[in-house]
Amino acid sequence: MTEEREYDVVVVGSGGGALTGAFLAQRAGLTTVVVEKTALLGGTSAYSGGACWLPGSQVQQRAGISDSTAGARDYLAAVLEDADEAKVEAFLQHAPELVADLEADPAIDFEWLPFPEYYAAPGRVPFGRSIQPTNVKRGELPAAVGDLVRPPVERDRAGEGGRNTLSGGQSLIARLLDGFLRDGGTVLTELPVTGLVLDDDRVAGVAAMTPEGPVEIRARRGVLIAAGGFEGNAEERAAHGVPGDVAWTMAPAGTNTGEPIRAAVAIGAATDYRGIGWFCPGLEQPDGGGSFTLGFRSGLMVDSYGERYANEALPYDRFGREMAKAPERIPSWFVFDSREGGRLPAIAMPEGDPAAHLAAGTWVRADTLEELAGLIGVPAEALLATVERFNAFCESGVDEDFGRGEDEYDTFFAGGTGPNKALTACSEPPYVAARFVLSDLGTKGGLVTDVAGRVLREDGSPIPGLYASSNSTASVFGQQYPGPGAPLGSAMVFASLAVRDLLA
Repeated sequence: MTEEREYDVVVVGSGGGALTGAFLAQRAGLTTVVVEKTALLGGTSAYSGGACWLPGSQVQQRAGISDSTAGARDYLAAVLEDADEAKVEAFLQHAPELVADLEADPAIDFEWLPFPEYYAAPGRVPFGRSIQPTNVKRGELPAAVGDLVRPPVERDRAGEGGRNTLSGGQSLIARLLDGFLRDGGTVLTELPVTGLVLDDDRVAGVAAMTPEGPVEIRARRGVLIAAGGFEGNAEERAAHGVPGDVAWTMAPAGTNTGEPIRAAVAIGAATDYRGIGWFCPGLEQPDGGGSFTLGFRSGLMVDSYGERYANEALPYDRFGREMAKAPERIPSWFVFDSREGGRLPAIAMPEGDPAAHLAAGTWVRADTLEELAGLIGVPAEALLATVERFNAFCESGVDEDFGRGEDEYDTFFAGGTGPNKALTACSEPPYVAARFVLSDLGTKGGLVTDVAGRVLREDGSPIPGLYASSNSTASVFGQQYPGPGAPLGSAMVFASLAVRDLLA
């Protein structure tokens, strides 16, 4: 039997883009339902730091930084390759409007987040232009909101609940969800979408599956797909040339396997997979998973030949793409010494317990570099030479091979005391090598959309009633990752533009 329900708008997914669209649609008077595959809301957005790359807004103006729409336009012009200029301009024009619209609601509040952008290019703002939602206490939220928000990654993977203070991505999801439910929105969880419902050539809803049988959830105005990418699907990754592995992705377990994208393709949607993904070096965990890692304070990364191949302090997506260039780089080994008491001199989410890593072999420890080389299977002479050369750079303050410490991003997390604070010698035994794989924050190829978030056919015509945003779409930024919060910022903007079109 098919159960039928009807709303004005059906939103597939529950990350930052999806909930921005749902919140705005419901607030505008459109009855809206969020359909989520899992039992919790937020997806990878809830795991994130909550940074939103939304240039030129009132938040940056309040902070008194040198951000502007014109500056962001210059920056993207210098950074992006083969960009869809109309979509880039739509993003830039609407970003400040969206922030003002969101902050006009008492549920939403942002602040500037100091975090350098990822390229030294014209229009770059010192210490970045990203914003983030302010923290919110669980006790300030309705119980239904707190119960639905996915916990931070280190707690979620351990089967634990969220913290009393919701920050970053949890705050963003909680704030949007709070406003959405307050205004009468509906959330349906544990409801995987299996297809799209058509009335003639118009999308009129979604088909989904419950334990009791199939249901149709109909949409009078339209369907917004904002359900993440396909990083959790090994076959899709292979088909579209996405490096890495399902086990290493940062997406919550069981999510983002691409069914909503395939449902749109089945009715004629065009796709573009050239953006590939949002990458990062991943600290391999004892269970085989990966952990998003950034902010290396000391140590050096070597390949299976025992050689460095990139500036370890690069922005994480750029370093991940360097990893992906050669098979001998996956896995890599991050070699560090004992100056931080055996802890990883970087930010890993989650890091895991050093003792558990050592027991599992994802970390190895030795009193000498020669012994360490044997344990990780790299040539001892090469590793010794690599570390010796690196230590000489630390002494001189100049990384002659990869320029570590020359950019503001390189030094943002560093705390060294030498001539270059991003370069600290690896010289205090015992030594540790941690195994690193290529992780991702999601794929970024998928449905082709226009400036209004409408899903397009191969001939460029829009599919009536169908909209998309987030990692379900081909990213407006292509293969580039301009700065902190670019995935969330673009997802939110195009979800908002989709709602604007729905209301027209």
